[in-house]
Amino acid sequence: MVDRTNLYRIAPFAAYVFFMILEDVLLKFGWEANDIRWLYAAKIIVVAGLLWGMRSAYSELRWPGAAGFRTWGIAVIAGIVVFVAWINMTADWMVMGEAVGFDPRNDDEIDWVFVAVRIAGAALVVPVMEELFWRSFLMRWIQHPNFLSVDPAQVGLKALAIAAILFAVAHSLWFAGLFAGIVYSLLYMRSGTLWSPILAHAVTNGILGIWIVVTGNWGFW
Repeated sequence: MVDRTNLYRIAPFAAYVFFMILEDVLLKFGWEANDIRWLYAAKIIVVAGLLWGMRSAYSELRWPGAAGFRTWGIAVIAGIVVFVAWINMTADWMVMGEAVGFDPRNDDEIDWVFVAVRIAGAALVVPVMEELFWRSFLMRWIQHPNFLSVDPAQVGLKALAIAAILFAVAHSLWFAGLFAGIVYSLLYMRSGTLWSPILAHAVTNGILGIWIVVTGNWGFW
């Protein structure tokens, strides 16, 4: 039986993965990518609903009163650095599988509702869900099963490496994912607040979304 403390951090992530699997299954059964675009909105609504419903359990999301401008400034810079790395770490050996991407165009006209939902989900919901799972839960749980008792600064190299590698293989751009996983983990360990990697992750995803729309590189979605 899964401990409730663990479940609260696994459930939103598991819901997100479920929808990703559902999308892959529908594509394999002949559905067109354009026909299932609204599944992303459903995925974000479900994940956001789970996060909101279980918000009282997330002690690591209490606002850190001691964190100052330096903490947030470093997080923003780190988010920008990860974005730059993400769009440049695209050599063949750095890519695993083939991403379907998310094309919000209808007859060459961009559907701005799709774009808004995609960017809002990627920048506001995904960072909270993923940082709760990958950094707060998994990385600390690898260090010790009673993960809430583990101070982020006490996480060892083994736990950091395993969590970062697993984060990497969850992305088609695995090398960029590995880099991002290490950066976000170090932010958490150094700052002591989960809001630092959440902010960095949000900056990365937000800028990436804007860049994709401006350049038309839909495959990065």
